[in-house]
Amino acid sequence: MFALLLVLLTLRTLCCGDVARTPLTGETMGTGWTLTLAKPGLTRAERAQLQVTVQQTLDAVDAAMSTWHADSELARLNAHAGSASFALSAPVFRVLQAAQQISEQSAGAFDVTLGPLVAAWGFGAAARAADAAPVPAELAALRARVGYRQLRLDLGLRSVRKQSGALELDLSAIAKGFGVDRVAEELLARGQRDFLIEVGGEVRAAGERPGGGPWRVAIERPLASERAPHAVVELRDQALATSGDYRSFHQRAGQRRSHLIDPRTGRPLTHRLASVSVVHNQAMLADAWATALMVLGPEQGRHVAIARGLGAYGIVRLEDGGEQSFTTPGFPPTREIAAPDAAPEAR
Repeated sequence: MFALLLVLLTLRTLCCGDVARTPLTGETMGTGWTLTLAKPGLTRAERAQLQVTVQQTLDAVDAAMSTWHADSELARLNAHAGSASFALSAPVFRVLQAAQQISEQSAGAFDVTLGPLVAAWGFGAAARAADAAPVPAELAALRARVGYRQLRLDLGLRSVRKQSGALELDLSAIAKGFGVDRVAEELLARGQRDFLIEVGGEVRAAGERPGGGPWRVAIERPLASERAPHAVVELRDQALATSGDYRSFHQRAGQRRSHLIDPRTGRPLTHRLASVSVVHNQAMLADAWATALMVLGPEQGRHVAIARGLGAYGIVRLEDGGEQSFTTPGFPPTREIAAPDAAPEAR
């Protein structure tokens, strides 16, 4: 997932010496988190406690779902070579349930078992050399090792069975969103009603921003070399997640290789969809659906978003180097920002 930028106007509102409204920040899951509170009057002790709450909540998610920590629950599941049931914690089971549902609803465009293919193309925790690529025979063998249908969840036992002992899971396309939701749940339980929580670009807004009105968040322009806003979206009691191919990729023999792998082909994406942003009441679902729609591409992704009632905003690269956006019903009010070198509109 890729970063969503807080609108500069909002940042100016928060930076003018008001300690109570200065964002809280920290690190988790190999990225950063930011919590912006609209409620004034918090004491330093109350802010310190919120800092601890957010950090501990996110660290617990990371400890369970990380592929980078050898002792995580997910790592132990991946190391479980047999077909016997593997008992899961409630959070991991909840995330896997959501992942399997979206895999079915997206006709396999979302798949948490893609780890071996991602690594084979040079990405992820177990990545091989960036300039490597699987030969056809290896690609076929790897594809036989993946597939969400090889997972069997048991709600009664809160467990999972792998039909293939070689199956490996990677929750990176859904875990950060789940972490955002867990933080939001903790904040709401503690009486916070107006806040914006962001983890590695996945955002959830509650209530109103300082001064009133919906929170304003900017969707990034799909550029590898710089960070600039493409559009500003207004959020109130909603989550927003973006998936794109512009920040994590390799250049090989003059060709751009995306880190996003199509589960249906086992190969990196090649279509012209640069990014997709999805709004949902849960960041976990926005996170996963953004990846699924990105894999599906501009036409099929837009069609599936409409069919599933998903508010989505996509940015498509044009052959002349320009960009074109599309929006599906249900996406919040959005204002696009002209590129710096764009010609002025006729009046």
